[in-house]
Amino acid sequence: MGASLGGGKSRGGIVGINITPMVDVVLVLLVIMMVSATYIVAQSLKVELPKSASSDDAVTSTAQVSVSKEGKYYFKQEPVSEDELVAKLREAKAGGAELNLVISADTTAQHGKVVHVIDLAKREGISKFAINVDHE
Repeated sequence: MGASLGGGKSRGGIVGINITPMVDVVLVLLVIMMVSATYIVAQSLKVELPKSASSDDAVTSTAQVSVSKEGKYYFKQEPVSEDELVAKLREAKAGGAELNLVISADTTAQHGKVVHVIDLAKREGISKFAINVDHE
């Protein structure tokens, strides 16, 4: 019934599987993933989030800036122009306490507007930022 190759001897089925090539392929894929993940993280925006060791520490000042989908700026939920935003950031920084800036942006807001807010804050000497996100 079954055809035999070579001299009329019948061969049995495959009894063992050599997994060495499979392990080699998996390790190569793992290395590629690790290298590409390191590259992706290196290209991301450096964001330093506010930290607190305990609730008894001195409270740092926090300013909230929002960017709407139309590209309008809001400082503590009040609409402001770009010049007013700079003045409010300068005023908040002059308050004496260490200022942490929390930036919230609509999902359809332009990326450039958020980066522009960070640039304006850096010009005013604010170096600690947090990006507000919604957890699902």
